[in-house]
Amino acid sequence: MPANLPSQFQPPQGYQQVPSAVDGITVYAPLKQADPTAAPVAYACPNCGAPTRFDVAAGGVACEHCGYTAPVQAQQVGRQAGEAEFTFENLEQSRQGWGVTRRQLHCDACGAELELAENALAATCPFCASNQVNLRQAPGDHLRPRFLVPFQVQAADCQQRARVWLGRGWYHPRALADSAAVQPFSGVYLPFWTFSAQVNSSWRAEVGHERTESYYDAASKSMRTRVVIDWRWETGQVQADYRDLLVQGSSNVSRVLLGRVQPYSLDGLVTYNPDYLAGWQAQVYNIPLETAWDEGKAEMRERSKQQCRQSIHSAHVRNFSMAADFNEEAWRFILLPVYLTAYRYENRVFQVLVNGQTGAIGGQKPVDWWKIWLVIAIMLLPGLAVGLVGLINRQSGPGLLVLAFGLLVLGVIGAVVLYRKAVSSEEA
Repeated sequence: MPANLPSQFQPPQGYQQVPSAVDGITVYAPLKQADPTAAPVAYACPNCGAPTRFDVAAGGVACEHCGYTAPVQAQQVGRQAGEAEFTFENLEQSRQGWGVTRRQLHCDACGAELELAENALAATCPFCASNQVNLRQAPGDHLRPRFLVPFQVQAADCQQRARVWLGRGWYHPRALADSAAVQPFSGVYLPFWTFSAQVNSSWRAEVGHERTESYYDAASKSMRTRVVIDWRWETGQVQADYRDLLVQGSSNVSRVLLGRVQPYSLDGLVTYNPDYLAGWQAQVYNIPLETAWDEGKAEMRERSKQQCRQSIHSAHVRNFSMAADFNEEAWRFILLPVYLTAYRYENRVFQVLVNGQTGAIGGQKPVDWWKIWLVIAIMLLPGLAVGLVGLINRQSGPGLLVLAFGLLVLGVIGAVVLYRKAVSSEEA
């Protein structure tokens, strides 16, 4: 808006003047809505004054001393939870902070940052089991989640789940379940972005179509047939609707490990209320919206590419190219529950995760590698033995060598699969 407007000009109701990046231009933007939960909430029991926390079994804020409980005022919305468009106005009007005073734990060892209840005491980082942590006042400049999935699994059940899980697997140490020093599980709300979009993809490629033709074979002096591939340029279009694509908002949790305890059911989404975080930890996102959306678009584009390839009714494709047009893009910022712990075994630290909604467990487990190498040797031995016999008895013909080659190929395939599985068990 030009700066030389009459001095009596008044902005429309609900708008205010904001800084302008262009000299001589006056900019007005909508007023930020008042935050009804901006005032700090004191989570103290109205009966005895003791601290209260969200209790999974009670489904609300509860006091461990006198048994007082109060339901959380939130609405079950599931996948109908509202989404926001990618507009400057939506980002400006998004609420910030947690809506309650919290403290921040910073780990000097792995760099993780967690938001804790105001009265929480923490001495160990749940991500790396380090004691090099310090507490400070949590900043309130990050976006506030609009929805979350509450914890459904109780912390007391996680320890037993971990013991059972640690005892599984023949190639892990036999005494792992009894010897592992498993730390208590910490319930943490992890940040996630969800994205939705309609993707219209146009593809172009050379597609080969097989046909059979007859020809005269001069060597055998007879007619034979052969398969010929005719190449021609083709085009096509594929439309796909992507809804609720999850993108992790934290780089402090291994994507590999977190993938082992998914999926989450977004049908369990409820409107955000600070009461759900009472007594629990929550992590601030360190992957911003723009970066997460780039990752989400790349995933949608790759899926669309696969759908385009599947729409081509031929196994022969070359010079493939695709253009993707994104429409109706929308996003949410949500919190999802997970239990984290770390355990030590023979001076090594391993992580364990439990899905706080479904109870699915996953993590790292050490491997007795001598067992792996022994089994790999057993897998390769038949092929090597038969091959050796075939070389010694060459007069028996190539039959034994062919058999040895087949057995060796099967042994190598089995060995590679087993080795990758063992490496994945320790991978973070």
